[in-house]
Parts: sequence; structure tokens; C-alpha cells
Amino acid sequence: MFEPGDQARVFGVAPGVDFPAALLDGLRARLAEQPPDAMARVDLVVNTTRMRRRLRAMFDAGPPGFLPRILLVTELDQLVPGVTLPPASPTLRRRLELTQLVSELLKAAPELAPRSSLYALSDSLAALFDEMQGEGVDVSNVTGLDVSDLSGHWARAQKFLNIAHDYLDQTDTPADSEGRARQLVHRIIGQWQEQPPQHPVIIAGSTGSRGTTALLMQAVARLPQGALVLPGFDFDMPTEVWAELDEQLLSEDHPQYRFRHLIKGLDLPRTAIREWSGMDVPSSERNALISLSLRPAPVTHAWLSEGPKLPSLARATAGLTLIEAPTPRTEALAIALRLRKAVEDGQSAALITPDRMLTRQVTAALDRWNILPDDSAGTPLHLSPPGRFLRHVAGLFQRKLDAEALLTLLKHPLTHSASDRNFHQLNSQRLEMQIRREGLPYPDADGLRRIGRGAAAQLEDPSGLLGWLDWVSATFLDRERRGARPLADWVADHLALAESIASGQTPDLPSELWKQKAGEKARSVMEDLASHAGHGGDMTATDYADLMGALLSAGEVRDRDAPHPGIMIWGTLEARVQGADLVILGGLNDGSWPEAPPPDPWLNRQMRKEVGLLLPERRIGLSAHDYQQAIAAPEVWLTRAIRSDEAETIPSRWLNRLGNLLSGLKQQGGPEACRDMRARGTYWLAQVRALEAVDRVPPTPRPSPRPPRAARPLKLSVTEIKKLIRDPYAIYAKHSLRLRPVDPLVQSPDAPVRGTLVHEIMERFVKSASADPDRLNKQHLMQIAAGVLQRQAPWPAARLMWLARIERIADWFVEEETRRQGFSRPVAFEKAARGTHVFADLGFTLTGFADRIDMTESGDALIYDYKTGTPPSKKEQQLFDKQLLIEAAMVEQGGFSEVGPAHVAHAAFIGLGGKPVEVPAPLDEDPPQEVLDGLHELLASYLDPAQGFTSRRMVKTEDFAGDYDQLARFGEWDATLNPTPEDLS
Repeated sequence: MFEPGDQARVFGVAPGVDFPAALLDGLRARLAEQPPDAMARVDLVVNTTRMRRRLRAMFDAGPPGFLPRILLVTELDQLVPGVTLPPASPTLRRRLELTQLVSELLKAAPELAPRSSLYALSDSLAALFDEMQGEGVDVSNVTGLDVSDLSGHWARAQKFLNIAHDYLDQTDTPADSEGRARQLVHRIIGQWQEQPPQHPVIIAGSTGSRGTTALLMQAVARLPQGALVLPGFDFDMPTEVWAELDEQLLSEDHPQYRFRHLIKGLDLPRTAIREWSGMDVPSSERNALISLSLRPAPVTHAWLSEGPKLPSLARATAGLTLIEAPTPRTEALAIALRLRKAVEDGQSAALITPDRMLTRQVTAALDRWNILPDDSAGTPLHLSPPGRFLRHVAGLFQRKLDAEALLTLLKHPLTHSASDRNFHQLNSQRLEMQIRREGLPYPDADGLRRIGRGAAAQLEDPSGLLGWLDWVSATFLDRERRGARPLADWVADHLALAESIASGQTPDLPSELWKQKAGEKARSVMEDLASHAGHGGDMTATDYADLMGALLSAGEVRDRDAPHPGIMIWGTLEARVQGADLVILGGLNDGSWPEAPPPDPWLNRQMRKEVGLLLPERRIGLSAHDYQQAIAAPEVWLTRAIRSDEAETIPSRWLNRLGNLLSGLKQQGGPEACRDMRARGTYWLAQVRALEAVDRVPPTPRPSPRPPRAARPLKLSVTEIKKLIRDPYAIYAKHSLRLRPVDPLVQSPDAPVRGTLVHEIMERFVKSASADPDRLNKQHLMQIAAGVLQRQAPWPAARLMWLARIERIADWFVEEETRRQGFSRPVAFEKAARGTHVFADLGFTLTGFADRIDMTESGDALIYDYKTGTPPSKKEQQLFDKQLLIEAAMVEQGGFSEVGPAHVAHAAFIGLGGKPVEVPAPLDEDPPQEVLDGLHELLASYLDPAQGFTSRRMVKTEDFAGDYDQLARFGEWDATLNPTPEDLS
């Protein structure tokens, strides 16, 4: 295939050329005069499975002939017959061993990192050891570094690396994949030195960015019939600039640095790199422009001298479109519109971006036209149904089961999926609604039985629901685990519980948990973990849940449902081996292109350089190389969002360089070319605005419905009178429409709950102290408070906080209660103090409960109402909050049977908040009869069909949130608008 020679053999394929097509074209051209079976004797080593798949597809397309032997750089056992090694240590096993070490490190020095980062630290440590083996760096090089001038963190990391390395050396664990690969490459090179192969051996598509791969590439390039074919080689870069790429710290982020490093190791001059194929590049002018824009920072002065020599900038940028969208959503919609047009025009199109959020937004936008792109990355396993399910189940071991966690799992599509899934869903809905009505923050067996009886009472045959609740109790309750346990036990319990929940009440039937590609992948992860669990040591429930999250997030599911063959989404690596008519480079902002290097907790940048490890700039250089290849396609879109969800973004450094270069070439029409690129993008942004445009609908007016008298409420509670005054629409919605707000699923320790508990505490204490005056003391009050809160407040933190608040006001309350009981005695409390008053002429009934009514020896009544918040002021009571005034009038009219008609001498709110206070009702200024007369007038007006129930008529503050504000469409109007009456029939 090749002419014999002493010089290493290296070829290149220019950016923009379809690399697999060019590779095949060059192979066929060089073997054109050879026998047909010559192709079968070629060893072709490529860097990705996708590259191999595409090459085979191209060979299958014809003409008929033999296939070369296509191997991956990770399949070197097959490269030289007889040269192999034992299998590598499983990756998970090595990581679990390191997890135990890192766990001990975090116990000894908890300030280094939170416990939740245990697996992430172990993973980064394993990656560091892999990299050290791949680059041929011994751990002694790291432990020998002088870190005296650095912080103590790096000294601890250095010491720990030595401990971890010594530990791994003492284990019988086989070499991991990177170590094995390097050993295998050394053996292959040794074999070749003794018996060099005489058949062609070609490595194609790799940049040689990793040490082991670069070592193999250098050996192949020196074989008698060996060659390297480099992707995206910049033939436009001048030789003198090429020579200036030697400085690692200054040039490693350049797209051609890895090639320079590789070729320098082969003692080859720049001119020795020849073109592999005669295929033309889509635009030689654009390649030259991009090459100049990407010059290393120290030599960008070449823009001034070489910029004017560039060929036509108009032709170079003719196929470029620049989208600078205001938001990520607009960017995604613009991309989706262009991909849709590509489908209509029969073009193949690819979106290339490392931004997975952008790809999800584009996929969602394409769904409106029933276009499913072929996404090479697939779906993260932890976001798939089995992944979420397994994470939720692992969470049951971590913490006490709450209603939200229970309902989340009950409503998961994989729960109870073996049979009778429809009945399970129905029962889950019944349980949820009953929990919302009655409240069950932390389900237990007694609580579920109580809830079940409430839901079953509404059914003709409750046996199915009650049997299902028995299954729920047996399956989900009491799964919390304390302390550390062997990892193998966690995995076994996790699998058993997951399968039990998935099977439901028919454990003998197979569930949907392990089905389809996502289920198969999840099962593979769990089986892999189970097989290596013996190396994981002991873990807590939290550690195990974090481990599961990390393992599942590392997996991907490529579950394709007949994607569109011409619309692709690629990562930057896949873009090297594919070709498309239209290429869209999306998310061109710093942080995405290039991605920010991940933090290294073990070695800083200077330490890495000193020991010969890869610098963070390596990732940037590889991204730059991917960018240089992709932007050379026939038609290219460059897209970015000016703002993210949080702040303004920074354009990608490569986009900035291109814009700055064009702006400076005024004589060559650079600014005009840049303006044309933006103009083409502006057209598509206008298309997005047209797509998103909606006909403006006039906002709804401020409602004031006027239902007929028959639909108006004829019965209200005393506490609802305040709502009738402030927000009449809420009364209309509750009583006329009979709508009730749905309570939250998770009952939180909010003010209403606290108020209910404080009322019960005070009632119990006052009753007890009335029966036995010796109990009228702070100690007894705190005993009652502790007991009530323990039984009825299932939130430990809130319970302690509320108990502390009661203790702060206990002395004041006991003192005031001693004074009150000195001249009166309690006769009725909330549950018994139920009162009614009928306005016979209106046919209206008023009901109410008094927190407490006392009687003096002279027969006068005293009314008290407990408030855990700020009691209403005198003016508020006169105008809005008339609860005590109305109750006083009801007592004087004999509305409370426990008290009978009595003169009300005093009524007061007892404030039990941060500053305890007693606020009396203005009985002298608002006598009971006047209060009843005013109430009669108010009720009569709202029974008049001409009176509307205005929304938010007189709320106390603008931030008041009513239960029915959404129904009233508050927000489309505000309090400055006059209400619009609407007659209802």
C-alpha cells in the first residue's frame, strides 16, 4: 500500500471533509492496483464504535469487495495474534475499593468535602489513577513534589494519594483498563520490534490526546506498512506558527496542539504531513479564515499581516449563519425551525453541542411537528422511569416515610405494574384525596387504617381498597434504616423492595421494571453492583443512596423510537465521524463551548504540569479541534443565547475571535460579512417571533358575580363575616359554587396548624387548672404542651420550636390566668361553645364557636379568643374583624345554649405570639344590638340579587393571597380596576 521508507508515515484530512468517506476513498485509491483480497489484509484501528459502524455501512453500500479488519483502540487484544493480557479489573470494583478509603478520609477530615460527595471523590480519584497509568506517570512522581509553598489541602491530598496507591498495590485486584491498555501497548510494540508486520496497519480518527494512544500511534507510524490518518488537520497553518505550538502552558488549548506534540515525537517536519484523500474541502476560504482566527494567543499579531492576504471573506462566510438569541428558549426554537425546514428540503442536518439542556429543548420543540431527532447521547439513566424508580426506592431507607414520598412511589408508572394497574391508580387517587382532606404528614399503620376507613365509607364494596391498603402498609412502612451495613445487604434489600413494589399484589407475575432498554440497562447496573458489592465495605443509608444516584447518572439509555433518519443530535466526538448537509453548532457560550474544566480535588494545575499529567486546557484544545472541524461543513449555523436563566452570557472565545478578526478586516469586507451572517440569523429569529406570536386577548375584568337569591348562602360562620367584608368573592366561590381548595399533599407545620394545637393546649390547661387550682403553674402548662405536641405535631424541629415559644409566654399566661380565675370561671370551650343566631326575616342562620366563655359570680359573661399571631386592633375589629363583637351579641341573645342569655361584660383576644398581649373588643363603642343591626344590614345587602360578590373588595394588604384568587384570575386585573358586575342565572 505504501512506498518503503525510513520516515514515519502520517497523513491528514482537512477540516470539513467527511472523514469516513475520505478514509475509504484513500484506502480504495491506494489499493486500486492490488488484488481484491489486499483490502482484507488491512488492519484499520479507529477510535469510536460509531466510526466503525459508519465505515461498515459505507463498505456495505458497494461496490462489492472485501472488508478490512476494523478494530477499536480499546480492542488491542486482537491486533497482534498471541499478544494479550488477563481481563482488566472491573471499573466498579476499583471505585468501590477507593470509596472505602475516601470514606475514612472524610471521617478524619470532614472539612475537606461533604459526605454526599463520597462517590464523586472516589470517582475522581479512580480517574486520576487511570490517567496516571495512561500517561505513564508513577505515583512516586506525585508524592515527591515539593508542596511546602502550597496550602495544607494539597499536602493532605499528596499524602492520601500515596496511601491509596499503597493500598491498591497490596490488593490482588488485577490492573484496571488504563493500566492494562498501557501494558498491552508495550507488549505489542515489543513484538513489532522483533517481528514488524508486513501488512498495512492504519490508525485513523484519533488525535493522540491520551498517552497510551499516542504511544501506539507513534509505533504504528514507524511500521513498514503503518500509517496514521489524522482528522481535521490544518493544512493552512504556516510552518513558523506550527513551530510555536511547543509551549504547553500557552498552546495546549489550540486545536492543533495535540498533532504538533505527536508529530514532534516522531521527528517529522510539518511538511511531511500529506493529504490522505483527494476529496475537496467544502470551502478552502473558510478553512483559511478559521485557521487564522484560532492562532495561539501569543501570535495573534499575525492577524495584521496575514488577514489582508485571506481569500474572499464573502465566500468564506457565505455558508455561515449567526444566531444571537435573547434567551435559550428562542435559540432552541430557531434551531428547531431550521431543522424542520431541512426535513422539508430533504437535507441531512445535525445539531452539535455539549449543552444537554439545549438538546432537550430542541427535541421538545421538534415534537410539535412529530420530528424525533436521532440523539447520539440518549437519555440519562437516572432520569429514565427505572432510574427514577430505583432512586425513590433507595430514598425509603434514608428517612422517615412522609406522604409525599409515599404518593410519589405509588403514582410511579412502574409501581404495581404486574397486574391490576388501573385499580392501583384508582386507589392511589382515593388515598391522596383522603390524605389531603384529613392530613397524614407521616403515614403509619394506624394512620393508613384511619384514612382507609374514611375513603372506604364512600364505596359499596370497600374490600378491594382495604386489601390494597394492607399491601401498602406491608410494603412501604418501616423501611428506614439506621447505622452502617454491608453494601451487599443494601443491594439485596434494595432489589427485593424494588421488585416487591413493582410487582404489587401479584408477586408471582413479572412487572415492567426490567423491561425495555431502560429497564435492561438499570438491571445491568444493579447486577454489576451486586457482583462487586463485597468490595464496597459498610455504608449508611445516605451513602448507599448517593452511590445509587452516581451509578445511575453515569449510564445512558439509547431507546430510539424510529427517529428521523436525517435529523441528528451529536456530541462533539460523534461529529468527527459523520457528515451532514447542515451543521448547527449550538450553545456557543463560554462554559458550554468550551466546557469549563471540572475541579480537581487532588492535584492543582502546576502539580499536574510538573509530573507530566494532562492539563485542564487539554479539554479546551479538543473542543477547539471539534469546533474547527464542524465549522468547515458546507452550511453551518453558529448559535448562542445572550442571556441564560440567571444572567448575561459570555460568547465562546472562538466566536469572539472570529468576530474580532472579521471586524478588523475592513478593507476586505469583514464587517459586511459579519453583518450578513447576523442578518441571516435575524431572519430566523423573526420566524421564531412569528411562531410565538399570539393574538392579544383582553384581560378579564375584576369579577363581581351576582347569582340569583336562591344560589346565595343562607348560612355563614362568624369567622366568615370578615371574609364577606374583605373578599366577598371567596364566599361566593365556597358557598354558591361549592368549591373547596384542595389541601396540600404534604401538611406543613404552618400557622393554622400551630394555632389549632395551641388552642387545644390552652383548653386542656385551663380545664385542668379550673378543676385543681394547684395545677395553675408553668410546669403543668409545659407538661400539657409537650404531650399535645408529641402526639399531634409529627415534625421534630417544629415541635421543639413551638414548645420553646410556649415556654416564653408561659409565665405571662399563668399570671394572667390566675388573675382571670380570681373573678370568673370557665363554663364553655370551643368544642362545646357552639352558638347560632337566626335572622328570621332574612331566613339566614349565623353559626359560631367561641374559644372560651367564662362567667363571673354576678352572672356576666366573658369571651376569650386565642390568637397565635397578632390580634386585630380596635379599628380592625370595628371595621372588619367583628368576630368577638358578633359572638358577644349572640351570647346576649341566648345563642350559646351552654351559657344562656347573659350580659357580656368583657371580650378579648389573647395574643400568644412573640409578644403576649390581651386586646379587648370595643363593646362600649359597638354595643351588641348595634352590631346585630349592622350585620343584618350587611347580610340583607348580600341577599339582594343586585349586589355583587366583588373579588378582593377590601383586603388588608396587597400581598394577601386568597384561596380563590386564581379562579377570579387575579393578576389580569388589580385593585385599581372597578369591579364588573355579572348577572348569573
